[in-house]
Parts: sequence; structure tokens; C-alpha cells
Amino acid sequence: MNGAGGNSGGIGHFFIGIIMMCGGFYMLLNAITVSSQFGLSSRLYGFSAFGSNLGITGGMVIIPFIFGIGLIFYNSKNILGWLLSVGSITALIFGVISTVRFNLKTMSSFELIVILVLAVGGLGLFLRSLKAIDGKYS
Repeated sequence: MNGAGGNSGGIGHFFIGIIMMCGGFYMLLNAITVSSQFGLSSRLYGFSAFGSNLGITGGMVIIPFIFGIGLIFYNSKNILGWLLSVGSITALIFGVISTVRFNLKTMSSFELIVILVLAVGGLGLFLRSLKAIDGKYS
């Protein structure tokens, strides 16, 4: 009889590894807080020119988008309108993603060790169950 993955690796290792891995990664992802500081007046992109710092805000990205939409509604085959609209939406999406911050909640070292042992140990057991085991070592 074949085990997990069609190999002789063991169904027990497979299920124990899956349970440990799911528990560990759930606890790890549950300990991460995600926040964003996005707003139309927040600085999305910045660059230096001529000795001064210039910033591009979300509102500045929306202005070409509005003109692009107007050009598309006026003439849907206008390439400039499509470039302005798609470029502005792309810049806005990248700007929002770049302002996302991930922070790990405060926890004791024991909690972190338990999370890492469950996650990485479960991954190791899971991968071990997919590997074929020689008959002379079992």
C-alpha cells in the first residue's frame, strides 16, 4: 500500500505535518498586524531634484486619471486617454501597496519558538512524507 504522494513515506507523517504546519502558520499570520497610511494627500512616491525633495501624492495621481477618463469618454480610441488612465491606476495600486506596513505583535520568546517549531517542523514532516523510504531503513 502506498502512502502520501504515492510513496512509502507514511500517511501518519503526512497528516501530523499538515496539522502542525497549518497550526503554526495560522498562529504566525495571526500575530502579524497590517496597517496602511494611504490617503489622497499622503506621499506615494518621492524624488530629489535640484536640491529639493519632491513628493507625488495620491491626489496628484488621480488628476491624470480624471483627464484620461474624460478623453476615453470623448473618444474611446484615444491612446493618450488609455495611457493616462491605465498608468494612473497602476501608479495608484503600486503606491497603495508600497504604503502597507507589517508589524509582528509583541509576544514572548516561548510563543515565537512554539510558532516556528510548529510551522517549520510541520513543513519538514509534510515534505518527509512525500519522500520514498527504503525498506531496509524502516
